[in-house]
Amino acid sequence: MAYRKLGRTNKHRRSMLANLTKDVINKERIVTTESRAKEVRKFVDKMITYGKNGSLVSRRKALAFLQNDKNTATKVFDDLAKRYATRNGGYTRILKLDERKGDDALMVVLELVEGDNK
Repeated sequence: MAYRKLGRTNKHRRSMLANLTKDVINKERIVTTESRAKEVRKFVDKMITYGKNGSLVSRRKALAFLQNDKNTATKVFDDLAKRYATRNGGYTRILKLDERKGDDALMVVLELVEGDNK
């Protein structure tokens, strides 16, 4: 599977993606660059899929990726898993904004879509 390196070392990229994933899960909406959003979307969808599975192995995998953030993992497994119980993937959407003034990077809003119970 091809992925974007985002101009960072492996450890820095993994940490950045985990932090952005936690932000999307907790705040349900973030503003970031398009390339970061496209990468983070994969991980957010994977975390919600883990939450829907609900097994101990899935919880441990989610906690490992989320840097042992128990509050975020609890939100995934308790709230988001119930919200998206009938939905098969596609839990996030990307809405394009204008370019950033300093470097003309395309900015986007990455947000969770409306669930059934929201």
